[in-house]
Amino acid sequence: MEESERDKEEAEIWSWGAGTDGQLGTTRLEDEQLPQLLLDLPSSFFSVGPICLLACGGAHVLALTTDGKVVTWGRGTSGQLGHGDMVSILKPKHVKSLESLVIAHVSAGWSHSGFVSGDTVYGFGSGKNGQLGVSMDNIISISLPQATVGLEGVEIVSIDANEDHSAALSGDGHLYTWGRGFGSTSDVHCPQRLPSSLCFIQVALGWNHMLVLTGGGEVFMLGGNHHGVLGDPQKGSLVKHFMR
Repeated sequence: MEESERDKEEAEIWSWGAGTDGQLGTTRLEDEQLPQLLLDLPSSFFSVGPICLLACGGAHVLALTTDGKVVTWGRGTSGQLGHGDMVSILKPKHVKSLESLVIAHVSAGWSHSGFVSGDTVYGFGSGKNGQLGVSMDNIISISLPQATVGLEGVEIVSIDANEDHSAALSGDGHLYTWGRGFGSTSDVHCPQRLPSSLCFIQVALGWNHMLVLTGGGEVFMLGGNHHGVLGDPQKGSLVKHFMR
């Protein structure tokens, strides 16, 4: 009995804040000032293993379980929930379109979602600025996972999405970016590798800038007052900040 209660406790999810698009998973379209426990979880929720990672987008949420399954909820009007439609969902729902894959990492942008499985990156949701990286054509939105092009043969270990651009790190420390260009630069519809001899181990995307951490403990900034790195890495330069 104690073990069963412990397993259920590990699967608990609490949420609060803006909730008018269903992103809190409480089944209510309203904001919450205090943490709310998600009680109305699907019965199969507890059979897929505990949640190991949550990613919050503009108004949607991705949850990754320890066995590589994905659950989503919230705003879905751009297909960012991955259920094959453009409908918002008020409570967690398994993404059946990803059931055949073992997902290792997830990240949520403003209206798109990104996933890593094996050596492949997948995306769905809004793609109007190229943030999905699935085609050189102008993709408005997709509601089922498609593989990102241009990363064939690259071992991707993590992905980061924010606003309407994306970034990924490879196992050998290279950084790839795509989507909306910082500043006045053009959008990029296919992942581009940042030309650098540095080995990156972590990346964090912001609205108009990016931070990357090297294996040597140095932090570099891209974008910000140095716009253009995402849209055209060849023209950008890294601004270094040391960890203290």
